[in-house]
Amino acid sequence: MVTKEAQGSATDMGTFSVAMGVGNLDHGPLTPVSAMVDTGAFNSMLPASLLKELGLEPVEREVYELADGSEVEYAVGMARIALDGREWHCPVVFGPENQYLLGATALEIFRLMVDPAGQQLVRRPMRARPI
Repeated sequence: MVTKEAQGSATDMGTFSVAMGVGNLDHGPLTPVSAMVDTGAFNSMLPASLLKELGLEPVEREVYELADGSEVEYAVGMARIALDGREWHCPVVFGPENQYLLGATALEIFRLMVDPAGQQLVRRPMRARPI
């Protein structure tokens, strides 16, 4: 199966892409995609056409502020994302074509953080403190 590609390149402002899978919330097949890691994006964004093709439906609409300060409203739903050998349900934005972004919420859910020098995701250690 051909992997769908993220826009941009690994040299754009220190950004990089990761391979991941996306699917509906059941345990069916996953579609491989390449998503640009974007810690400035709250939720992950994938093309609405891809999410609908996978049988996903939006559950609400949210207003997002873009980097230029303008606002845009997008549909939001839940998808099953596979990353780092694990699968979790994560919020996704039904975005425009060619927008494959892995946002901060998914990174938190997967307990991953960005290593900007190595241009990779690394496991974040779990910490707990007694009260």
